[in-house]
Amino acid sequence: MNRFIEGKYDAVVIGAGHAGCEAALALARTGFNTVMLTLNLDSIAFMACNPSIGGTAKGQIVREIDALGGEMGINADKALLQIRMLNRGKGAAVQSLRGQEDKNYYHTLMKSTMENTPNLKILQGEAVEILTDESGKKVSGVLTSFGGILECRSVIVATGVYLNGSVIAGEWKQKSGPNGFQAANGGLTENLIKLGFTVRRFKTGTPARVDARTIDFSKLDIQDGERDIYPFSFMSEQVPQEQRPCYLTYTNEKTHEIIRANLPRSPLYGGLIKGTGPRYCPSIEDKVVRFADKERHQLFLEPEGADTNEIYVQGMSTSLPHDVQKAMYRTVKGLENCEIMRYAYAIEYDCIDSLDLYPTLEYKKIEGLYTAGQINGTSGYEEAAAQGLIAGLNASLKMRDLPPLILSRDDGYIGVLIDDLVTKGTNEPYRMMTSRAEYRIVLRQDNPDFRLTEKGRIAGLVNDERYAVYQKRKQEYALATEQMQVTAKPKEVEELLAKYGYQKPQSGISRADLVRRGIPLKEIIETLGGFENISKDIIETVEIDAKYSGYLEKGLELIEKAKRLEEKKIPDDIDYLSIGGLRLEARQKLDKIRPASLGQAGRISGVSPADIAVLMVYLTK
Repeated sequence: MNRFIEGKYDAVVIGAGHAGCEAALALARTGFNTVMLTLNLDSIAFMACNPSIGGTAKGQIVREIDALGGEMGINADKALLQIRMLNRGKGAAVQSLRGQEDKNYYHTLMKSTMENTPNLKILQGEAVEILTDESGKKVSGVLTSFGGILECRSVIVATGVYLNGSVIAGEWKQKSGPNGFQAANGGLTENLIKLGFTVRRFKTGTPARVDARTIDFSKLDIQDGERDIYPFSFMSEQVPQEQRPCYLTYTNEKTHEIIRANLPRSPLYGGLIKGTGPRYCPSIEDKVVRFADKERHQLFLEPEGADTNEIYVQGMSTSLPHDVQKAMYRTVKGLENCEIMRYAYAIEYDCIDSLDLYPTLEYKKIEGLYTAGQINGTSGYEEAAAQGLIAGLNASLKMRDLPPLILSRDDGYIGVLIDDLVTKGTNEPYRMMTSRAEYRIVLRQDNPDFRLTEKGRIAGLVNDERYAVYQKRKQEYALATEQMQVTAKPKEVEELLAKYGYQKPQSGISRADLVRRGIPLKEIIETLGGFENISKDIIETVEIDAKYSGYLEKGLELIEKAKRLEEKKIPDDIDYLSIGGLRLEARQKLDKIRPASLGQAGRISGVSPADIAVLMVYLTK
């Protein structure tokens, strides 16, 4: 095949999923001539699995992406069919937004955004080789299957589940991407191995889509959305006031009998599937085997869009044969006569060992080469988008000779995600959860702009319009915080305190103290007034701050201690293998990961506190 110069660019993004879109936008919006290469323009920002954005811990990530200047939250708000706050009965630290999306409209919106962004070109084609300069240590371009060479200084690989993808259902297996889209089977995996990456095989799956006309919704529990709630993006004014319902149903013993009887035909148990699947999103056959004592499993019926009858059956992901799927779906209450429009399947794909990456998501062995999204071993649209934004922005910062953007674990869930990937690695599809964030009381979804927007502004991604919204919220927050400290006279709050079982105070009491006694701020304002011209979400933030002030103080103390270790940098050229006091496992792990600081070194699996003490003494000497 003849090779030719397709074009000269600053950056090439391989893949147009959620990671690829955020990476390309971050590069183009910070002034770099960028091309986004995709197997099919119809798959841009396609939701291959669940038609939703957000969820536990994921809602926090979406709002952090937005605070940094990313796009996901804006388009998610425009395509909303329904939105809810999860974990309402728990503390503010683990509450998360989850939005049901019109998946086709979300794709259309993101495709339009990409097409109309200056400095950004979209090209349909397959990347088969990442080119390097003569030294082999620096990116120089990307070769397409058509022979076109895209010359560039930076490459972000965001191949999702398309890299060497195979779709499996029962005894049937086919080389394919999700939803019948073409897979990337042109040799990129072999090229990555040649470049020094460690390549693994992961798998994920998706449930069937059934025809809404064949579901008896009258038998099911309805789940409505919330209208009095803030949206994903700080740039959106409000959530839709007209929303579509979701429905709740359950599997039963008959469902489980069919599954158990057909386990020998399951590719999961028959050996046809080799890849490692997601522990926190198991298939229905996995649930039935692993939780044999459970009489039923919860299922949610969710609309795929405003213009389709397709209903997504969340909780019933499977790779069983089609005839088994049809029988087991029809055992479920409300689905007795359901017609399947798209059958469920599992998909295997290639990914890399994320320990080969710096916290910027740049590959350690080749300058200018970054990876983002499911190729790094993660699972989920939100985790992918976050990595895409960080990879794209760091490629941009490097080309501008500016310091990188490395978010710490106390900066945000995105910092936790990336630190886990590059410090601990993952042996299964990684999913973000609130339990992974040790500072989650600080990293709430009501305050990501206060944590991250200044960082996004310095990096050049937060535009003037976004920054003005942030400045206004910041001013409101300062005013609201002041008003929380205003003292009320004992007589003014005597009746309110009595309502909650408290005696009349001997002296004045602040609004913050009243909140700490369990009195809702809404009732305090009704009694005492104040907080004029301050938005509802800012009032909610100061109420949470007051309610959890003790925990916040402890959290901030822990953050300060952790920062002292993070500030103790480790030289790049340190020879860990020659440090006698370190255990052999610690030497090997430290030499492979090469942490940037003592704090990161202490989070590496296999490195003990005693090893850190030895390392501190060595560095002091």
